[in-house]
Amino acid sequence: MSDKPEKHRNPILWIPSVYFAMGIPFVSLALASVIMLSDLGVDEAKITFWTSLLLLPYSLKPIWSPMLELYRTKKEFVVVTQLLSGICFSLIAFCLPLPYYFSFAIALMAIIGFSGATHDIATDGIYLTTLSKKVQAKYIGWQGAFFNLAKVMANGGLVWLSGKLIRYFQATNPEKATIYAWMIIMAILGVMLIFLSVYHFFTLPKGASTSDVPKSFAQSMKSFIEVFKEFFTKKHIIIYICFIVCYRLTEGFALKMVPLFLKIPRDMGGLGLGNEYIGLVYGTFGTLAFILGSILGGYYIAHFGLKKVLFSLVCIFNIPFVIYLLFAYFQPENLLLVGTGLVGEYFCYGFGFVGLTLFMMQQIATGTHAMAHYAFASGIMNLGFMLPGMVSGWLYQQVGFQWFFTIALLLSVPVFVLAKKVPFGVSDKAD
Repeated sequence: MSDKPEKHRNPILWIPSVYFAMGIPFVSLALASVIMLSDLGVDEAKITFWTSLLLLPYSLKPIWSPMLELYRTKKEFVVVTQLLSGICFSLIAFCLPLPYYFSFAIALMAIIGFSGATHDIATDGIYLTTLSKKVQAKYIGWQGAFFNLAKVMANGGLVWLSGKLIRYFQATNPEKATIYAWMIIMAILGVMLIFLSVYHFFTLPKGASTSDVPKSFAQSMKSFIEVFKEFFTKKHIIIYICFIVCYRLTEGFALKMVPLFLKIPRDMGGLGLGNEYIGLVYGTFGTLAFILGSILGGYYIAHFGLKKVLFSLVCIFNIPFVIYLLFAYFQPENLLLVGTGLVGEYFCYGFGFVGLTLFMMQQIATGTHAMAHYAFASGIMNLGFMLPGMVSGWLYQQVGFQWFFTIALLLSVPVFVLAKKVPFGVSDKAD
């Protein structure tokens, strides 16, 4: 599928790092920014609305995905967008002490959202056009593990560090302690992405081109319309769209509120945990559990076939939301019990998420426009994550955490039904 100079390049040299880099902007916008804005005193409804809206480019990315075939190589798009996102994170660090920091931060995060979405298109294009279906299945667990390792790093290790830094700065400047702490966290994210852009400049494959690359902007637009029509006239596409949206519906609804649930005091329905505990659990045992779950999930699918295990993956993926519902009702004080639940949540999340990724790659993103069709699929899927998140903070304020997580869990019912009904139009046997 790729040209000869790139066939010898070992996927392990770039798949973990490039999908880790893919995860940093998305996770930082979707989760870490929630904790940062909460620490800075922003209202819950405002936090969930804006941090969800920032994910809109991840749903709209199919609009410009065909043009990535027109200009330069997929590798160059990956390197440039990593560099741009790194610079924007660094600028956020400088904006936090300003009077109108929220407006500046949201504007820079919007740029990161667009850059990160473009990065996703190009990265998935390299994965789809460079690797055979057999190798895709082999490394799907590594891909999912390192994408979500960024979640553990940004929403775990760096959150833990923010708690430590806040304590440190409180000794000398308590009024600015939170600002200084998060300035350092944003700078770390920026430096990390800039470093990865340099690394991938030397290690990333270029990615193969499709057979009918457009030669002009007009052809690109014509190509987009054709790709759009081809995507939405695929066999079973309606049920496929329903399935991928519903797969992440409960996750999008509940996960936006989880960091706030863990932080909010117990007398307000939360668990009253500090940044250091949240980050420690997510950044240590959670890391190992998630990586193990993702890798085992990939080999589980490769051994039995996706069609046979899809329903079980849906079940495993939704176990974490049962855990949060129980936590909301019983508000356990035992930190070991809470930590065990959070670690179990990460294992199940990693194990189940790889099924959705591979389903989109092998059932929806098929044919000559695999990269663009995968962008369409992942963009639509992200709507199922983004839209419920926009109203999650408001709903929590109306009903409290117990009813909130009950409603979130009820929203998972459709995906269980669809997992039994969804047809497989393409064989899931590895080639």
